[in-house]
Amino acid sequence: MTRPSANEAPTVEVVTEIQRRRWSIDEKLRMVEESDLPGMTVSYVARKNGVAPSLLFRWRKLMKKGGKVAVQAGDDVVSVAEARVLKKRIRDLERLLGKKTMEVEILKDALELAREKKLISRSALPFKEDIP
Repeated sequence: MTRPSANEAPTVEVVTEIQRRRWSIDEKLRMVEESDLPGMTVSYVARKNGVAPSLLFRWRKLMKKGGKVAVQAGDDVVSVAEARVLKKRIRDLERLLGKKTMEVEILKDALELAREKKLISRSALPFKEDIP
């Protein structure tokens, strides 16, 4: 913000709407790394990039936490979106497995009934005299 000269009137900018923006992973990472540089502050980096300082603090926390977890487990860090997709896929597969399991049980019962009917049909019918 520059100071107005003696013969200029000060200007004021009024924000009438909030614009939401999605930041790419590379942009978030760049801002987090920049805020970690010596002499930099989170507030300055956030202001410079048009990000709320609280959001930048959150990204720093999440990246450090995710990085620590990944290093401890020896795994790659997976994005929340990718994890959500994988969880949905697991739910779909579990439902499908449940349906197939139920089909197998129904088919087993049907096969058992068919075997019983086959045994009944193969057995000798009683003579009329044997029926009371």
